[in-house]
Amino acid sequence: SPAHSTMALIQDELDKTDAWELPELQDTGVPWSALDTSGKVKRVLVSAAKLLLLLGFLYMFICSLDILSSAFQLVGGKTAGDIFQDNTVLSNPLAGLVIGVLVTLLVQSSSTSSSIVVSMVSSGILTVQVAVPIIMGTNIGTSVTNTLVAMTQAGERNTFRRAFAGATVHDFFNWLSVLVLLPLEVATGYLYIVTKLIIDSFQIESGEAPDLLNVITDVLTESIIQLDKSVISGIATGDPEARNKSLIKKWCKTFTNTTLMNVTVPGPENCTSPSFCWDDGNYTYTLKNISETINIEKCNHLFVDVDLPDLAIGLILLALSLLVLCSCLILIVKLLNSMLKGQVAAVIKKILNTDFPFPFGWVTGYIAILVGAGMTFIVQSSSVFTSAITPLVGIGVISIERAYPLSLGSNIGTTTTAILAAMASPGDTLANALQIALVHFLFNISGIILWYPIPFTRIPIRLAKALGNTTAKYRWFAAVYIICCFFVLPLFVFSLSLAGWQVLVGVGVPLLVMLIVIIVINVLQKRKPSCLPSALRSWDFLPLWAHSLAPWDKVVGVITAKCCCCCKCCQIASPDQDDKLQESVEENQNGHPRSAWVSCGVKSPSTCT
Repeated sequence: SPAHSTMALIQDELDKTDAWELPELQDTGVPWSALDTSGKVKRVLVSAAKLLLLLGFLYMFICSLDILSSAFQLVGGKTAGDIFQDNTVLSNPLAGLVIGVLVTLLVQSSSTSSSIVVSMVSSGILTVQVAVPIIMGTNIGTSVTNTLVAMTQAGERNTFRRAFAGATVHDFFNWLSVLVLLPLEVATGYLYIVTKLIIDSFQIESGEAPDLLNVITDVLTESIIQLDKSVISGIATGDPEARNKSLIKKWCKTFTNTTLMNVTVPGPENCTSPSFCWDDGNYTYTLKNISETINIEKCNHLFVDVDLPDLAIGLILLALSLLVLCSCLILIVKLLNSMLKGQVAAVIKKILNTDFPFPFGWVTGYIAILVGAGMTFIVQSSSVFTSAITPLVGIGVISIERAYPLSLGSNIGTTTTAILAAMASPGDTLANALQIALVHFLFNISGIILWYPIPFTRIPIRLAKALGNTTAKYRWFAAVYIICCFFVLPLFVFSLSLAGWQVLVGVGVPLLVMLIVIIVINVLQKRKPSCLPSALRSWDFLPLWAHSLAPWDKVVGVITAKCCCCCKCCQIASPDQDDKLQESVEENQNGHPRSAWVSCGVKSPSTCT
């Protein structure tokens, strides 16, 4: 029989195991029954301390997300307002979708971008029909946060596989929903008509939006920075004074005094009323209400008296919030790994991942959707909730099949918050504000109907697993995915939209047709290869770099190795590189004039760390 190496046998065993199977979190500590009284007291105290630390880190994590959103608004908020101001571009549904994505990426908050859209609709700058694609775009843009959070778990291959798939299942749901519902909306006006019927059918009175988790987090976040979000809305609605204002809130208590005063106007046609208009021969006077804002109390946050531009403060907060966010996330994962062991892990995993007994197993997913909606309603942010469950998917506490309905529920939860916020609008703008919020809600409900009830239609799970497998093998591809899907593609479509419909159709349609053909051929290659010509049954007729990531992986490896060598950090990652390095060391010891160390710019192997 042929001889097999130990590494080959190990690899065979790894190939036989399911990479998506949840790992068993082994309890390496002393069993509870084996502990004496002092040991049990100590374990209880340590567990309580870990729980308090976990809650503290989770609180800091949520606050850092809030500060991150404020930082993005300081850096790109006015740009977001400028983007919204171009109404000719917004009239193109595809451009409106992309603008919704880009603006939400800039401000890192779908609530903020949605509120800008609501203010523009209320002021008459946008119609509800034009605003529908923008709302769809905000749904896509908000899903980038948990994808970035998954990147912090790239250290261990299988953990990263699960975490990245658990994060991107949200992305795929949003993209697939848009691919179906945007053409349907353009063709039929489905979302607009249904929400209009709902608004006209009910006598809806304005109310107050509740503050839940914000009551706790605002204590810390408002002591660091407070923003005047009306500035972004003012720029978007064309207010010339808003462009020169700072986003940083200076005065928290103001009083507006309105006085009826005599003012001069160019002519009688400019008078407020014919009865309040007179002319003394030189000037025309009229009575007009003049409002004067009196500042009463200054805000109490760190940057209230800092003499720096918004961009500088935004970059400072961006760096600090990212540092705190990543640190808290790493510490949360470490604490969860230390706490979720043995019987505790078994109980939690059983509760979260076990279905109800037959014939009620199908109900479990819908309960998970309700749980996701409820938790998102409590934290008032889908980004916070999905970012919190991403590390749990990574360490194997929640399966991706359970994370999917939780993410769908978070989409619904964030829209219910928007509906309550819209109900706090003034009476004259209530109908439009509420209709936009209902469009967001109906969009997510329609997406769930498309991609959840029938197991066969849960395509986002299969796509997320395929991407998870790819990124686990080629981890650099995760960064390529984020850059391409959330930045390059939206900017490319936006650029084509600026050039006009003719250019957008002329360039976009051939690319879309080519993409559909490639997808169909790929599906047929796996399912029905006999239906294809022999030349198309594989992509081997193309160059290797055109149908495989392996050549690109080598390029990335070479670039990384060169960067490491330039920094005198020759860290070799693969066994092949280890062999080449060993050969170069031997050649150097044998007296060869040229070696890998010299080519790296390092005098000897001892100088590398």
